Amino acid sequence: MGCCCSNADAKTVGAAEKYKTQKGFLILGGGCKNCHALMQNTIDALAEMNREENVELVTDFSVIATFGIMSTPALVHDGKVVSYGKVLTKEQIKKFI
Repeated sequence: MGCCCSNADAKTVGAAEKYKTQKGFLILGGGCKNCHALMQNTIDALAEMNREENVELVTDFSVIATFGIMSTPALVHDGKVVSYGKVLTKEQIKKFI
């Protein structure tokens, strides 16, 4: 059975599910300037707090669909969606760290 949102087959969706257990931050989106801004703000927030965590930009819509978000960019921390549809500031991101 595939995902109704992305034409992905069950194998693809299963592989995408691994992102839900991944530690660190995921930026979900198509790779636009807002996605890159959110990613940079996340990296900057971590640096200001002297924290090292994985930060990854995910543009695969099969993966994005598994999180159930309807607008991007989205910020995911340790598998939980913490924000979607806006670019958070460094200060806002620090609240999730």
